[in-house]
Amino acid sequence: QTLELTFIRVILQSQHDEIETKFFEERAALEAKYQKLYEPLYAKRYDIVNGVVEVDGVAKEPTSENAAEGGDSDAKGVPDFWLTALKTNDVLTEEIQERDEPVLKYLKDIKWSRIDDPKGFKLEFFFDTNPFFKNSVLTKSYHMVDEDDPILEKAIGTEIEWYPGKNVTQKILKKKPKKGSKNTKPITKTEECESFFNFFSPPQVPDDDEDIDEEAADELQGQMEHDYDIGSTIRDKIIPHAVSWFTGEAVQAEDFDDMEDGDEDDDDEDDDDEEDDEEDEDEDEDDDEDEEELSKPTKKVAGKPKVQTLH
Repeated sequence: QTLELTFIRVILQSQHDEIETKFFEERAALEAKYQKLYEPLYAKRYDIVNGVVEVDGVAKEPTSENAAEGGDSDAKGVPDFWLTALKTNDVLTEEIQERDEPVLKYLKDIKWSRIDDPKGFKLEFFFDTNPFFKNSVLTKSYHMVDEDDPILEKAIGTEIEWYPGKNVTQKILKKKPKKGSKNTKPITKTEECESFFNFFSPPQVPDDDEDIDEEAADELQGQMEHDYDIGSTIRDKIIPHAVSWFTGEAVQAEDFDDMEDGDEDDDDEDDDDEEDDEEDEDEDEDDDEDEEELSKPTKKVAGKPKVQTLH
């Protein structure tokens, strides 16, 4: 048995790994090829959304949101395009707070690209000149241990250069001084608050992570996974299908997929119920036959789930 196992591990598995490596290389080349084909389309989308070019023969229809607010139907491009697209997605709408929306109205484009050293990908958010921060581009990079079997090593975001009093990731609390206090001025305190722009300050693994207890490690792990989920959603769903998210068609498509998945789950549950009924009948018959026999007690051992390391 040892010889057979050695043959499988050394010969067959190594051959499998060679083929798999070739698959990953060819897949990356294929993705790069089609990414170049997409880029001219994204460039045209940018020009139309930002009013760089006019689309001849297409009547502009104001969105229901703009109509309700009495928006300017003569506005160039597609106002609030990226804000609306992001908010329509279930994952991202949870991240966008009301205070973020005036800032995201200045978002002109989102792009992504692969990075090779280290492996991973980078998101770029392009902003028009705005009264909130100085940066024209905000970036978020994900560094992977292995891109083909994605294990996140760390994420790095741009440090946002907020203008005074415009930082939407912070809120200022004012507290009246106590009666009789010499200081009559209100006491101000700055606190961090929920904001989409916290995305650019991702959770980090401390340099000496051996001192982290299991509970803190699990919490950090969850934060990093959630952060990666946001980034991959923007890369895989929002950027390629931004128009469908803006119009709401992408939501309908996802709802339809969820319904199909639900139907399949229901069918599986029905099959499981039928199998359980058959097993119950068989067990009843076995119990009748063996009720006079003494059976040895069985012992169930509960296995402790492994905690994924942060390295």
